[in-house]
Amino acid sequence: MPTQKAYRWNRQKYSRKRRFIDIWSFVWQFLFRRWRLGQAWSYPGGMSDEKRATRRRKQAIWIRDTFLDLGPTFIKLGQLFSTRADLFPAEYVEELSKLQDRVPAFSYEQVSQIIQEDFGRTIPELFRSFDPIPLAAASLGQVHKAQLLSGEEVVVKVQRPGLRQLFAIDLDILKGIARYFQNHPSWGRGRDWMGIYDECCRILYEEIDYLNEGRNADTFRRNFREMDWVMVPRVYWRYASPRVLALEYMPGIKISHYEALEAAGLDRKILAQLGARAYLHQLLDNGFFHADPHPGNIAVSPNGQLIFYDFGMMGTVQPVTRDKLLKTFMGIAQRNGDQVVQSLVELGALVPTDDMGPVRRSIQYMLDNFMDQPFEVQSVAKISDDLYEIAYDQPFRFPATFTFVMRAFSTLEGVGKGLDPDFNFMQVAQPFATQLMTNSNFSDNDNLLSELSRQAAQMGNSALGLPRRLEDTLDKLESGDLRLRVRSVESDRILRRISNINLGLNYTILIGSFTLAATILVVNQLIWLAVLAAAVVAWVTVAYIRLLLRIDKYDRMF
Repeated sequence: MPTQKAYRWNRQKYSRKRRFIDIWSFVWQFLFRRWRLGQAWSYPGGMSDEKRATRRRKQAIWIRDTFLDLGPTFIKLGQLFSTRADLFPAEYVEELSKLQDRVPAFSYEQVSQIIQEDFGRTIPELFRSFDPIPLAAASLGQVHKAQLLSGEEVVVKVQRPGLRQLFAIDLDILKGIARYFQNHPSWGRGRDWMGIYDECCRILYEEIDYLNEGRNADTFRRNFREMDWVMVPRVYWRYASPRVLALEYMPGIKISHYEALEAAGLDRKILAQLGARAYLHQLLDNGFFHADPHPGNIAVSPNGQLIFYDFGMMGTVQPVTRDKLLKTFMGIAQRNGDQVVQSLVELGALVPTDDMGPVRRSIQYMLDNFMDQPFEVQSVAKISDDLYEIAYDQPFRFPATFTFVMRAFSTLEGVGKGLDPDFNFMQVAQPFATQLMTNSNFSDNDNLLSELSRQAAQMGNSALGLPRRLEDTLDKLESGDLRLRVRSVESDRILRRISNINLGLNYTILIGSFTLAATILVVNQLIWLAVLAAAVVAWVTVAYIRLLLRIDKYDRMF
């Protein structure tokens, strides 16, 4: 475990100026590295796709390590950003998903002080025993084993000292950064960074409210009260406050400790199936789901029951959202790209633009490729990766709930394959999906009657909507709002050539100016400045020669 000296943020009081410098230094370094990524001159031997990919990977690792150095706010932001592959490149998302939440523990004296401040009583007055060494420490707090005066064994979560103050400072600085990105000419285009900032603030503050976590745990336990194969720790509300939470002690075998599970005589294949069933029940039956089901938050009892921990980050799917998702599923089942686009717009996952053609074609391509494969052999991780690849740099804006669901599905699929190499999440999900479609009076028997009905409905909608669409087009034509986009390859070539010639002219002026300056500096015995000017001349000359070669090569291509 890292030492206390490894992190400047590991303290009770924080300097706003120090945090401002640390955070903005990271931002400016990040922007410089992103800019340098596309500069051909910065690659020894020339730029290539392989070299760019290698540099992106190194940059992603640097971001992950810097987030850990910047402390709890950024560790949690990194974990949230690891679900937003619609906003960030795949390398960033992959590295941020590896962000480990293991940080130094804080002292028992600080734990004692927090408990006394929140309850007005000392630890010996509240507990029969209290282990001063934590079972685990994370960025937001740590967990101690204890025994109540009544004899029950519990675990006590205690929040890290000064955490709310650190969040207030960091989020205030991040608001300025979000505003900067919102106004950035390339990063701000089509992205609601202020909306993302507000969403992150809400999630972070909910996670550090232990009373909210206790309510989540109670709701989660009630939703599984009829399933004896799921266990959820009970909350001891007499020992709960915004910074302290006592939960029933439920030890178990970590679900990713495969050898220990086998040694206990537990069937790994059954556990993989139960994990998938538990999550599908949360999502489709209750609409209240665990948003962070990584292996550290799921254990197995000696009797083979699943034990869930840590209810700080939960997701909710409203009934109206489930209805819209169902409409999306219908469009996917019918391979109807237009319906999928429309339902995604209604969900708020797709921002309407003037030209939706490229987006519609991307979705149709995805549907045609996915639906050629049997449902039961498809992979959630593969589907989500392809979906995010299409969504990146497109007008898709997936809500937090959607990204949490996709991340949870992918995580559970990984856990399931670790338990059982033959496990397939989609196969387990098929009965739930079928039931969902049946309950909504939807069935796709793929017979002639259903196909004819669908085609007739489409023709009827088109016929009824055609006069209105023609009227709208004529109105736009009369008002001058109708725009025609015509692309000429020859015109593009000429414009590109003119742009390159103008750039070459600028290079020529720079070479002449700095050559003259170097000459004047030599005459005046300013040798070092003359050498510097000569170096600039050499660098611009190389760029000029490469430009001439590029123009010549491009002309020969046409």
